[in-house]
Amino acid sequence: MDSSHNSQLTVHDATLRDGQHAVQHQLDVSQLRAYAEAASAAGVPVVEVGHGNGLGASSRQIGYARLDDATMLETVREALTGTSRMGVFMVPGWGTGTDLRQAADCGADVVRIAAHCTEANVMRRHLGTVRELGLEAQSVLLMSHMTSAERLAQECRRAADYGAQAIGIMDSAGHYLPADVTERIGAIVAAVDVPVIFHGHNNLSMAVGNSIAAVEAGARVVDACARGFGAGAGNASLEVLVAVLHRSGHETGIDLPALLRAADVAHDRLMDVPPVIDSVSLASGLAGVFSGFKMQVLAAAGTAGVDPLEVFAELGRRQVVAGQEDLIDEVVLGLKAAS
Repeated sequence: MDSSHNSQLTVHDATLRDGQHAVQHQLDVSQLRAYAEAASAAGVPVVEVGHGNGLGASSRQIGYARLDDATMLETVREALTGTSRMGVFMVPGWGTGTDLRQAADCGADVVRIAAHCTEANVMRRHLGTVRELGLEAQSVLLMSHMTSAERLAQECRRAADYGAQAIGIMDSAGHYLPADVTERIGAIVAAVDVPVIFHGHNNLSMAVGNSIAAVEAGARVVDACARGFGAGAGNASLEVLVAVLHRSGHETGIDLPALLRAADVAHDRLMDVPPVIDSVSLASGLAGVFSGFKMQVLAAAGTAGVDPLEVFAELGRRQVVAGQEDLIDEVVLGLKAAS
């Protein structure tokens, strides 16, 4: 795969999906429309929308969204003009084939099926459904720091066999350093013949640097969010990443001045405060724990009077992943009993 500076990249904007984690999935119609219009005006290739955990995920366990999936998708679809495509995200078990068909009816163009980093097998049926619907099928492996580069390459190759048209990894905990990314993306690029994806989080302030390392290692799709709006310490900052890519000689097709205006819309309309790397976010990244656990850990630890940094350390030792939110209370109660 060509990783030269003249090869155009696809920048995938997850602001209206991953950013939902930062506001407990409460973005409303006017907020979705305002940002989608601004991102589309900048020529952002793909604008992803939905509950932070994807299609079908609105629930008591991980948080109810303000809007149902169809309303979110229809709002953004109407707001996107020009060349911008609409993306959605789904984790099997939270979402189903019915959700995929509804997303297609609402005008989705790109569908990402996600699974834990060693469980690509659960994507097979859903990737097939996406292809049957005539949409672009992508796959991403979550919590990818929890296994080796070799295993990631094997899982990505399996997803390609299932029909994924782009494949990659998410640094769900913001745990990577650039050398980690280079090793993993390089192994995946060597293993598959489709574009490779990288999605970074900023717990260690490395999200943009890690994204650049991914591009230099051969990734052709990179994810980011306006102002870094996302779970925990946030994601790679979209406007910073695009600026650095342009300065480095990489083509994105995005109008940077218009993108800066979109970032201002995100700052003014979507978030109470921009993401920051506070002590809890840093502890989460070091422990390798999903960034989206932050608000629940703070709430449970505060109620019990235990140190949230200790909670993250124990969750990391247990290798807890998204979907195991019930273990937060168990860990908190255990630490309280031991104190």
